[in-house]
Amino acid sequence: MAQDKYSKLASNAMLFTISNFSSKLLSLMVHPFLTYAMSEMADLGISKLLSQCANLIIPFVSLGMSNAIIRFGLDKGNDKKQVFTNGLLTILLGYGMLLLCWPVVSRVSTVADYAVFLYVYVLTSCMRTLCTQFVRSRQLNKLVAIDGILCTFLTLVGYVVFLLGFDMGAEGYLLAIICGDVLSALFLFTKAQLWQYLDFGHLNGKLWKEMLRFSLPMIPAQISFWIINASDLFFVKYMCEGQGGRTGDEWSALLSTGYFLPTILNTLGLIFYEAWQLSAVTEEAEREKFFSNIFRAYSSVLFCCAAGIIWLARPALHIMKANYYAAWQFVPFLTLAATFTCFNQFFNSIYVVYRRSTSSMFTMMAGAAANCVMNYLFILWWGPVGATYASFLGLLLVFVLRAADTRSLLVVDFKPRRVALNLALLVAEAFVLLAEVPLWFLWTGLFTAGIIVLNLAGVWQMARLLLPKLLGRRGRALVGWVERHFARLLQL
Repeated sequence: MAQDKYSKLASNAMLFTISNFSSKLLSLMVHPFLTYAMSEMADLGISKLLSQCANLIIPFVSLGMSNAIIRFGLDKGNDKKQVFTNGLLTILLGYGMLLLCWPVVSRVSTVADYAVFLYVYVLTSCMRTLCTQFVRSRQLNKLVAIDGILCTFLTLVGYVVFLLGFDMGAEGYLLAIICGDVLSALFLFTKAQLWQYLDFGHLNGKLWKEMLRFSLPMIPAQISFWIINASDLFFVKYMCEGQGGRTGDEWSALLSTGYFLPTILNTLGLIFYEAWQLSAVTEEAEREKFFSNIFRAYSSVLFCCAAGIIWLARPALHIMKANYYAAWQFVPFLTLAATFTCFNQFFNSIYVVYRRSTSSMFTMMAGAAANCVMNYLFILWWGPVGATYASFLGLLLVFVLRAADTRSLLVVDFKPRRVALNLALLVAEAFVLLAEVPLWFLWTGLFTAGIIVLNLAGVWQMARLLLPKLLGRRGRALVGWVERHFARLLQL
């Protein structure tokens, strides 16, 4: 029985891998494509700034309801019709408030020329998220996986049509995402028969209040997350104008390109978290041991991937258009920031289980406040790359706060010494790369090898769960063979 929950987590992880791998593979493919499709570097910078503006607005429009949909939808005692209807009404209410802000939004310098696209982007994103989260709460995971592939394909078609066909620049970038979200939401609404869950005649005010009480603290938490992960684009745009002969928009484009490789870690984190939050909420037996075992395996995989990304940062950036190659300098500490983003999601799942969204909010706000101060100071001292140091340290602070705070709810043995050792090795590897020491590729490769050896047992712990799901009987046979021949090595 105990093994069943690990198998269930592995099965869900495989399904969400299918769903998200295609969309995130698109993200990895699209960024090099965008560097060639957009004639000016500044166009890419503007596109990324606009999408981040939308991401800032979305939590206010949805009132954080995406988190409540899955949390309350998973509770067996709640009426799913009321959960879905409450979520839809909340988004419509929030969007109505956004419409009232049109006179102000349409005059903001960064978005004035794109305000209509921005408004449509926000609405379609909220609707797709509502449908996706509700379908996930019904544990229709195969449907979620199919939808992920469909949305990816439709968005890719949109990029080709609007960027290459019509040369629409930033407007085309937003329009492609809008089309993907609209068609995805319609697919889920139809295939999952979501109209059956609309019930405006029997609204549950008490449930709505409970959902809002859970979701509203998520707004400042999501905004704080945005500050840590996206505000650096705005700091760099306005503080680095003219540095190195580049405009602020060009520096923003380089920084956004620096996120290209760390997206791999964010992909792993997203896939894992979507599968994990289902298990975290529904699996109650031996929860502390379950959380501790999974964190060890999960963190081992992330540390190894982070080391490999830093090692390959410079060679991999050659696939971009030549004038984007300088973005490699942003990769090392953005990779470290992505690693701790994944860790923070893991500890946030504890807050979700115990409905402590206010704790999630306060820990993230502390990281955001520190990040803003560090962004300003570090960019002054070290230029654009200082923004990546600020992102990493802000997320590290959130991790420390959550690891300490959640112990009052659930004691996760996350092996702090092992985490600290891995972190020290990754930071050393990052500075070797940034300092461009002689034979840097060799030294960073040795750091990567050392981190892999240090985390081999944890990586195998994850692999032994996933291989049987991937390869069936052959996977089980492979697991048995490896454990018979390499038992001592895997116990490191």
